[in-house]
Amino acid sequence: MTTKRFFIVALLVSLVLAGGVSHYASSRPDGLEKVAADKGFDAKEKEHALKDSPLGDYGVKGVDNARLSGGLAGVIGVGAVLLVSGGLFWAVRRRGARAGADA
Repeated sequence: MTTKRFFIVALLVSLVLAGGVSHYASSRPDGLEKVAADKGFDAKEKEHALKDSPLGDYGVKGVDNARLSGGLAGVIGVGAVLLVSGGLFWAVRRRGARAGADA
C-alpha cells in the first residue's frame, strides 16, 4: 500500500468514525465524573466557558437533529486536527529541509 493510499484510507475511516459511529458512544459518565459523583465533590462543578460556542457540548449550534449535529461536530474536529497537524508537519519539514541545505 502506498503512503498516499494509506492516508486517504485513514482519513476516510476517521471521518466515518467521527461522523457516524460517534453517535453510538456511551452517554454515561466517564470514570472521573463517576468518582466525583461518588465522593461528592461534583457539587463544585461549573459550566465550561465555551459551552455556548458553535461546537460546544459535542454538537453544532443551530442544527436541531442531535445525530447530525454530533456527526458534523466530529467531522469538523477531524478537519481541524488535520489542518493543525498538517501545518505543523509542513513547518517542521520545511525547517528540516532548510537546515539540511545549510549544512
